[in-house]
Amino acid sequence: MCLGIPGRVVEVHPEEYLAVIETFGVRQRISTFLLGEVAVGEYVMVHAGYAIEKIDLEEAQERLKLWEEILKHADVGETERPGDRA
Repeated sequence: MCLGIPGRVVEVHPEEYLAVIETFGVRQRISTFLLGEVAVGEYVMVHAGYAIEKIDLEEAQERLKLWEEILKHADVGETERPGDRA
């Protein structure tokens, strides 16, 4: 199973097949080699450091909501200790 993270393109370096995306306030350099041309403001799905798909704003928002739910539940599990639930 592959997990992709949506991100908004904030910088493009086409000569190097690189871009910078932002997700949840975190910026990350990614490869655009598999996808080709991207533009600032577009949304892409990223897996293992590679842009694998362009998505529209509505799809990006929906996928980000799903990630927020996943992260919310992951945070709960990390803060609980064995025996905390009775």
